[in-house]
Parts: sequence; structure tokens; C-alpha cells
Amino acid sequence: MGGEPPPADGANIEGESPQAEPTLETDEATITDDAELERTLGLSGGLAIGIGTMIGAGIFVFPGLAAGRAGPAAAASFAIGAVVALLVALPASELATAMPKSGGGYYFISRGLGTLAGAVVGLSLWFGLVFATAFYLVGFGYYAVDTLAELGIAVGEGLVIPIALLFGAGFTILNVTGTENAAKLQNGIVALLLSILVAFLGYGGLDAVGLIGDPATPEQFAPFGPVPVLTTAALVFTSYLGFAQVATVAGEMKDPGRNLPLAMVGSVLVVGVFYVVTIFVATSAFGSEQLSQFGETAMVEVGRHYLGAAGAFAIVFGGLLATMSSANASVLSTSRAIYAVSRDALLPKRASRINLRYGTPHVALGLAGGPILVLTATGEVELLAEVASFLHLIMYGLICVALIALRRNEPDWYDPDFRVPGYPVVPVLGAICSFALIGFMQPASQIVGVAIMLMTAGWYAYYARDVNLKGEL
Repeated sequence: MGGEPPPADGANIEGESPQAEPTLETDEATITDDAELERTLGLSGGLAIGIGTMIGAGIFVFPGLAAGRAGPAAAASFAIGAVVALLVALPASELATAMPKSGGGYYFISRGLGTLAGAVVGLSLWFGLVFATAFYLVGFGYYAVDTLAELGIAVGEGLVIPIALLFGAGFTILNVTGTENAAKLQNGIVALLLSILVAFLGYGGLDAVGLIGDPATPEQFAPFGPVPVLTTAALVFTSYLGFAQVATVAGEMKDPGRNLPLAMVGSVLVVGVFYVVTIFVATSAFGSEQLSQFGETAMVEVGRHYLGAAGAFAIVFGGLLATMSSANASVLSTSRAIYAVSRDALLPKRASRINLRYGTPHVALGLAGGPILVLTATGEVELLAEVASFLHLIMYGLICVALIALRRNEPDWYDPDFRVPGYPVVPVLGAICSFALIGFMQPASQIVGVAIMLMTAGWYAYYARDVNLKGEL
């Protein structure tokens, strides 16, 4: 049993691996190993990252796709996703308060389960966030085109991808200029978005139950049976990735012992309620079959159904804000995942350089933005969403396993400010549910996900096999 904390600012290196030697390089703009990210994010910033990332896809992109797969029971699919997310958010909160460092799940797993697991998860998290961000940007492109259409400017779907690419580059540049700037944008977007949603869903809910209009015609709750409910839960789980993205910026959170658990658990609860209500309102407006025909922007037609042209515009504007928020927060989190694995010598040290002018990891942001733009250009909405879910569910399951390992060993440095209630039941269920949900994904997503994990394991064997991250446990 060791009395030393896990390595925080670099790896413990066994042997003489030249590529893993720590270096310090300073010029007018950059510094590497000894620089730390500033703690500028409070509870509101953490909640804004969590809610802002999650609120977009689940409400504005998935209702039509989910209703086509599961009917009104898509509400249960979102509820299942929320339960799984909570079972992971609680263990992640404990680990985050013990290790409030940038990198989130990667950092926890590498210190709890060792370098190989950490390398596979850390590099896979990079790709998982890239897939998720590309998915959000494609959704943003659809809503941008619809917003223009509502304003009487018909540009056609041919501009969806160019708009998504343009704004993806813009969000990357914004995050280079400072985390605080990105957080201010995030806070403003989320506040305005929640105001729109509360008003719309409140009215739509009253109309759906017949209190201010004609009651909706009842529809069979699960017309396709129970299995599509689970496959849909696997698809829409991308909607719940935001709580873990809070942990990736733990190194920039003020009072992390208090703010991290509140931000992670609170964001899941708030967003889960919004999702279930949204599906109820949407399937009450139209039958699930008709709703599915509207595709990625089905909620625009739901808004039009309840409030006419004003409702349609409110939704397209809300969808624009939501997908913008998700993409912006995901660009931030992707760069922090890259920054963390580079600091631990699993990637070249150059990737963890911090820009002295802005205090941001500008090289990591470049490594995030480039692949995001490449995947955004594909426009494959469902594949992007499921691959992102696959890679995150692997990480979530291993987070729960890492918590069990650290609780069993209880190293001297492990002193979290928050402990999971119901231990060990909660982390065991979290691990089982995370891994089980992967089995309900479409084969193409599973194949891509496994291929990425094998590729990251190969990189570990080639580049970082001499790195030891587990510490004295």
C-alpha cells in the first residue's frame, strides 16, 4: 500500500523511453509540463457544460428517430439512459473529488486500473468525444438551415454540412481564446435555452393532456415490443454524455469537492426530466410513425402543431442554441482529454502545451478540431451517435470498476470529499448496465468501436508500454 498520490503532472516512467521523458519548453506563447490550467469554472459553469451538452441531441435531434424505433415507449428509452447515467455519475463524482484533474474518466481509470486500461480509455475517449461533437455539429447544421427557412430564406439541405464545418472551426477557435470565454457563451446559451423549453413544454404538456385543447388520441405505448426500447436506449445514450464531460474539466473547477458531484448528478436529473416530457409532448402531437417521417428536425413540426409559426420558430431557434451548446462544450472536453493523456506521456508532450496568452491547451484543441471536422463532413447522424455512445459506455463501465478497485485497496492518497451511497451496489450495477447497453447497438457501430479500441491498444504497445500510471496502490 503506498503513501504517495498518483502522478498528476506526468507519468512514472520505467526504463529509458526517450519519447516519454518530461520536457520544459518556453517561448513567448507556450509552456508545457509545469503549467496548470486555471480554476475558473464554478457550479453554474459545471452545470452549464453538463446540461448544455446533453440538452441538445435528446430534445432536438432524437425524438423523430427514437419514435420511429420504439413508438411512445421512446420515453422509457430516455428514462433507461438516465438511470444508467446516474449509476455512473455517482461513482464518477466520488473519483472526481479524489482526483480533480483534467481528463475525467481517463484519469480515474489509469490511476485505478493501470496504464493499459488508461491508455485505451484515454485515447478512445478522444475519439468518442470527436464522434459525439461531429454528431452535434451535423444537428446544428440541420437547425441552421431550418432557421433560415423559417425566416423565408430557403437554402436547401446542401448547406447543412458546410454550415456545420464552419461553426465547428469557429468553436475550436473560441476555445483557444480562453475557457472563461467558452464558459460565458455556454452559460448564456443554456439559460436562454432552458427558458424556451420550460415555456414550450409547459404549454405542450397541458395541451397533450387536454387541459387547454383537445386531448390526444391514445397510442399503444410499445407498439414494437420491449427490445426496440433497449436498442433505442443504446442509440439515444449519446444524449447523456455531458455529465462525464464535466469531469474532463475537473482541473478547472473551483471547490471541486462540492461542485463536481452537484454538477454531474444535477445535470443528469434535470436533463432526464426534460427528455421524458419532450417525448410525451412530441408523440401526443403526432403519432410516432408520422413523427419519425420528420427526421432530425421533427420537433420543429411539433412546435408548429402547438403554437403555429411562432412555435416552429421557437423550436428552430432553441435547436440552434442547443446543438451549438453541445458542440461548444464537446470541443472543450475533447481537448482536455487529449491534454490529459499527453501530460501522462501516452501522446507526445507537444500535445499538452498551454498557450500563455490564453491559458488554454491550443495544440490539444487543434488535435480535437481537425478530426471533428473530418467526421462532420460524413453527415452520418446515427452512426456518429452510436459510436460515441459505445466508446463512452466502455469508459463508464470501467469507471465503476476503478472505483471498486480503489475502495478495495484504499491507498493513502485516496481521500474523496464525496462517497457513493449504496456502495458496492451502485458501481456494480453501473458497470453491468453500461456494458449490457452496448449489446443492443447496431453491428456497424460495434465494429467501429472495437476497431478504435484495438487501434488505441496498438498505439500503447508501440509508444507507451514503458509508462506506469497506476502509482503505489
